[in-house]
Amino acid sequence: MEKKEYLTFREGVNACIPTILGYLGIGIAAGVVGKNVGLSIIEIALMSILVYAGGAQFIICGMLAIHSPISAIIFTTFLVNLRHFLMSMSVASYFKNEPLITSIGIGTLLTDESYGVLMSSLANDHRISSAWTHGLNITAYVAWIFSTILGGLLGTWIPDPYLLGLDFALVAMFAGLFILQVDVPIKKHTKETLIVLGTVCLSLYFFMGFFSPELSVLFATLLGCTVGVVNHHE
Repeated sequence: MEKKEYLTFREGVNACIPTILGYLGIGIAAGVVGKNVGLSIIEIALMSILVYAGGAQFIICGMLAIHSPISAIIFTTFLVNLRHFLMSMSVASYFKNEPLITSIGIGTLLTDESYGVLMSSLANDHRISSAWTHGLNITAYVAWIFSTILGGLLGTWIPDPYLLGLDFALVAMFAGLFILQVDVPIKKHTKETLIVLGTVCLSLYFFMGFFSPELSVLFATLLGCTVGVVNHHE
């Protein structure tokens, strides 16, 4: 059997294209929200460049609207984005032979969406590379910055992006990514994927009764990771 070649940067760019529509929808919504709380186009762009986290950017805008202290905004943003530590650690082994600067670059730009595409590629036994991952991450990064700036520019004419259903864009995109992992013919890891999914959903529902949404997501993710690792080694 011919050995598969490692995926290229251009193939990483192509892999990101289906997620761009999701970025456009939620990014425009984030830009509109930022504009409506008084941020300038430059401030919206800088927040996307430096923070680069959709959920956190919505929270930042909401906290700015109620004049929350900077310390509270920083702590909340850190808490919301703690899941990125877990995502980065779960894929670190695939890049262990890469230089430190390359690993830092991959981890810095890894998002929920690019992580989903990455895991789908791994589930389909694709030979990913650092170049492919850079193509995926950089394309997503540029698309997000562009979409939030566009949203800021359109903010005057779109007072409520949720009326257009833009908030559902990422939900639909993640549903598509999930289907790719359990599509027919049934993949060898489908059972494990469904077990982890059920664990996360049920535990998230349980934790929401006792903790904040941010902590609930973190705890449910940790539990899901634990179940996945245990089930994988059985």
